[in-house]
Amino acid sequence: MIVLKATQEKVLGALQAVAGIVERRHTLPILANVLIRKSGSQVELTTSDLEIQVRTSAELDGDAGNFATTVGARKLIDILRSMPADQTVSLSANQNKLTLQGGKSRFTLQTLPADDFPLVQEAADFGPMFSVPQKTLKALINQVHFAMAVHDIRYYLNGILFVAEGKSLTLVATDGHRLALAQATLDVEIPKQEVILPRKTVLELQRLLKDEDTAIEMRFAGNQAKFVFSGMEFVTKLVEGKFPDYNRVIPKNHKNAVTLGRAPLLASLQRAAILTSEKFKGVRVNIEPGTLRIASSNAEQEEAKEELEVDYNGDAIEIGFNVTYLIDALTNMSQEMIKLELQDTNSSALITVPEQAGFKYVVMPMRI
Repeated sequence: MIVLKATQEKVLGALQAVAGIVERRHTLPILANVLIRKSGSQVELTTSDLEIQVRTSAELDGDAGNFATTVGARKLIDILRSMPADQTVSLSANQNKLTLQGGKSRFTLQTLPADDFPLVQEAADFGPMFSVPQKTLKALINQVHFAMAVHDIRYYLNGILFVAEGKSLTLVATDGHRLALAQATLDVEIPKQEVILPRKTVLELQRLLKDEDTAIEMRFAGNQAKFVFSGMEFVTKLVEGKFPDYNRVIPKNHKNAVTLGRAPLLASLQRAAILTSEKFKGVRVNIEPGTLRIASSNAEQEEAKEELEVDYNGDAIEIGFNVTYLIDALTNMSQEMIKLELQDTNSSALITVPEQAGFKYVVMPMRI
């Protein structure tokens, strides 16, 4: 039976959309496979890692009738990648094997039964559906993802907090040393819902979301979130636990503020970072009327000094930062100007964007 027949480009595109979550090595061998379910000319592809499940369907011609099987996702993708984009490829089933053909090439792959594939049990208690344009969610994730923790013992920090309330959607990420918050407006009022999406889910959404106005629909349940966009359905488990109260962390009423160009500040920090010590990555920032200075040094007693002219007439402040935390934030922003608010040597700094009220980045000072 011919399961599907289409151009390499079309088949590969559908497979790559779902294969991002597939681990090459898994305790359950079937989880390295993609579930292929055919009904008529519709072919549905599903992958899972028991925490996340991604499904897409595409019109991929083939014989009439219904059929289901699972086959190694990465192998199939690697073979397809090696073929020309405009070549017609076909996948046909015979007993417990699948044969992929394209031109004069032919590959026979082992399959595992579709009935053995562990599908994620969808929650029964999803809250109201709401949507934003894909590019809006992609932009929000881009503005905060770098502040997520990696393998932190406080597991609720290894992800992003989504808060949907009234007409706003807020994303917050923190690793305990810095915090990033970004906000967007929703079309409809919805009751308050708070969930923590795991790190892997966030990175996969970031990969799949397109820079376009088509909507992504979201629904949250007690232990699950569901996203539907671009012909795809994405279901994920949530991180359990209580996210820190981010409103308490965001400084209010800092009395010293300076607005300056993002690109020149980023370039100065990147240069100063070259001579920071491997372990501490610390830079000293001195600000006084008219001037902002950045200095770094390392164990070999090498030092870097940078100076920027700024329109500032507040207090003279010297403060230390982990330079990586500043570079991460500035690299993931696109605006020309940023606003830096400071209180004193020992208080957190706040970075905002003059023309965008919804973005806040807090970074703790560092003793140098």
